[in-house]
Formats: sequence, structure tokens, C-alpha cells
Amino acid sequence: MNRLLIGVVCGILFGLIDVLMTVMGKHVNASTTMFLQAFSSRFAIGVLAATVVFPVHPVVSGAIVGLLVSLPDAFGLHSYAGVLGTGLLFGALTGWAAKMWGG
Repeated sequence: MNRLLIGVVCGILFGLIDVLMTVMGKHVNASTTMFLQAFSSRFAIGVLAATVVFPVHPVVSGAIVGLLVSLPDAFGLHSYAGVLGTGLLFGALTGWAAKMWGG
């Protein structure tokens, strides 16, 4: 399977998961903008974590991408553990998926 396709699928899946986590959370100012930000950030992690190649294991590479993409969101939302944690997790899972099924 193509690594870009894996990244798009993981990005959509993790983007939807993050939007659902945002909906289920008790955010007082939950808006369409917040949902778009959550989705686009996780979509970017999926695409980049599957396609970027660092000289380390793909799971570590994906976690690095997840951390770097999540940093601006964590600073803006003042929610470090949740945003950075899901970014690391989603990036690592995408790196793993790209290693397992990527060409």
C-alpha cells in the first residue's frame, strides 16, 4: 500500500477521533473553528508521519512528527498533556502502520 494513502487514511481516522474527543470534552467555547483545528492538526500528523523519513525507526519518526505538529496547538490551548499525548500516540501509530503496510 502507498505510504501517502496510509497517511491520508490515518489522518482522517485520527482527525475524526480528535474531533469526537473535542465534542465529548467540556469545552465552553467549542466552535466549528476548534473542530477544524483539531481535525486538520491530526490529519497533518497522519500524512506527515507516514511520509517523512528520519534515520530512526518509523514509530519514533512518527512520534517526532506528532510532537512537532502538536506543539503550536498545545501552546495555544494551554492543554499540554492531552494535546501532546494524542499527537505522540497518533504519530507513533501512523509510523507503525506505514512500516507494516507501506511500500
